[in-house]
Amino acid sequence: MYDVFFQKFNEKISLTEQEENFIRQYLTPKKLRKRQYLLQEGDICKSIALLEKGSMRSYLVDPAGQEHITAFALEGWTIGDLSSFHSELPSTQNIDALEDCELVLISKSAHDELLRTMPKYETYFRLLITDAYLALQKRTLSMISLSLDDRYKAFMESYPNIAQRVPQHMIASYMGLSPETLSRIRSRINTSK
Repeated sequence: MYDVFFQKFNEKISLTEQEENFIRQYLTPKKLRKRQYLLQEGDICKSIALLEKGSMRSYLVDPAGQEHITAFALEGWTIGDLSSFHSELPSTQNIDALEDCELVLISKSAHDELLRTMPKYETYFRLLITDAYLALQKRTLSMISLSLDDRYKAFMESYPNIAQRVPQHMIASYMGLSPETLSRIRSRINTSK
């Protein structure tokens, strides 16, 4: 356990064996079964999770009961409600497992302690936040400036592994489309090849 966590960490900031051992004491392994929640709307997000294995989604439910997927996560990705995690206020999101998952959790208290005591962790987390912001900015610009066909192509280029592991109706939800519209887009793209 923790192999993917430290692989991803070391891709951004190199750690010594002693530093890995120091961080390890703050990590908690967790397993989720498919459809099991990591976080439910109204609860406070007490941990950030890195996926060692599996896939997850984060989503909102509107007043009409419609789900709106805000994020996916696969192996090596981090997921949580950052707003709830930092503010310690109730989450507006749900996070659940799309497949059986193995996670590495960092609790709020562990996170705060690591920020205080380990500059490399602070740098790593700052880089994670920066990457998340850039991905959100890219998604927003895509929604505003690209045609539906080009948005789908860009999504598939950015996340080629998701299509084999996530149902099409969830991809449609993430893109803000109906499943029927996504089906038409996919058909158009496949016909033009």
